Amino acid sequence: MDILMGGLPFWAFALACGVAVIAGMVKGAIGFALPLIMIAVLPSFMSAQTALAALILPVLVTNAHQTFRFGWARAYASGRRFWRIIVTTLIGIVISAPFVVMLPQDVMFLLLGSAVLVFSLLQISGWAPDIPRNRRAAVEYLTGLIGGLYGGISGVWGPPTIVYLLATKTEKREMVSVMSVIFTVGGIMLLLVHLKSGLMNAQTLPFSMAMVVPATLGLFIGYRVQDRLDADKFRRYALIMLCVSALNLLRRGMFG
Repeated sequence: MDILMGGLPFWAFALACGVAVIAGMVKGAIGFALPLIMIAVLPSFMSAQTALAALILPVLVTNAHQTFRFGWARAYASGRRFWRIIVTTLIGIVISAPFVVMLPQDVMFLLLGSAVLVFSLLQISGWAPDIPRNRRAAVEYLTGLIGGLYGGISGVWGPPTIVYLLATKTEKREMVSVMSVIFTVGGIMLLLVHLKSGLMNAQTLPFSMAMVVPATLGLFIGYRVQDRLDADKFRRYALIMLCVSALNLLRRGMFG
């Protein structure tokens, strides 16, 4: 049991499981936000590096399941349509991921808190830029690269892509399918890079594996309640919670 707890006391491991269940529920209900919730809340009672390691396998497994759920044909079509974002996301992850083990803890908190806060506020405001069709290819390259650079050090590379998909008025099912593909492929790359960087090691890898169970449980609960919820209201409450968590991360980064 000790190896599955990642060196944490039992109360912290149990709390992490609870966070993973909630993150999985939100993802099952609205299609995203699992890594956002985990990276926003877990560093409140563990190191930012351990929190990042904890979410890597849950992100990979839940998104792989979501990809299967929509079918390989749809996933393949989504991947072909948005290949620019996928390729540059992977490049960004490879570039930035090795810096995780070098960054001071307070810098990690500031980077994580600022990213979560900006994305949450943008989503709450409903802002989405108007992107002309003749510039979308260039914007896709940039979107993927920015997301990947941030994702390598935070485990969260979805926000720029989500903003882009909303701006281009991508249909809801297609949007969830695209995000699942991008998150799955990015999750594989993040795992491989951090196996090499040392972030995923004999202590954090079993811990991340243990987090798959509550995250997947939450995912299935989210699937079941998806049609019964007011999705917009649920999403808004989740984003408000993320804002509060992000402010706490910024506080820790600035004041310790």
